Amino acid sequence: MKTGAPPKKRMTREQRLRQLLDTALQLIREEGTDALSLGRLAEAAGITKPIVYDHFGTRQGLLAALYQDFEQRHSQLLESAINACAPQLTSLARVMAENYIGCMESEGREMPGILAALRGSPELAVLRSHCQRGFMQRCAEALAPFAAPAVLSDAALCAMLGAADGLAEAAASGVIPAAAAVDELHQVILAMVGRHKPSNYSE
Repeated sequence: MKTGAPPKKRMTREQRLRQLLDTALQLIREEGTDALSLGRLAEAAGITKPIVYDHFGTRQGLLAALYQDFEQRHSQLLESAINACAPQLTSLARVMAENYIGCMESEGREMPGILAALRGSPELAVLRSHCQRGFMQRCAEALAPFAAPAVLSDAALCAMLGAADGLAEAAASGVIPAAAAVDELHQVILAMVGRHKPSNYSE
């Protein structure tokens, strides 16, 4: 009686998506964003083109999925960091700064190319706005006790986000050290809360 290798277990749709996203990121690291296409991704993943098209539809859909995947990971890491942080403003601001800069430096090196390829895409505009709003709302919730009874304004949160993006991009590209970016963003967050909290507040 012949005994061969057991048949390969078929991936679920979620597992296949994860494989394709990971493979796409690897391709970007090795060959650049311009080289990424649905056909090239199918070849690298060892599957047929229709499977890739079924998941993403278009190259723009693939790039948008990569961006969304990064933002979801970033959001999960931020949530874990906030929940594990000591209930002190300086500690919370430091954790937020380290998380934002760290994510972009270690996991977001492919993001500049992805964002450049998606520039002008209505899909990205909606997706990025949604992700940014979620990030600002989570930060506002976490920092609210230290600004109470004042409420952190949308303008202040947008300014914080702009500083965070600029510093993270500079650190990821090597323009400034990551530690310097973290220190500066830490001070930006403290200053933002300091402008809102009551004058008689003490940590």
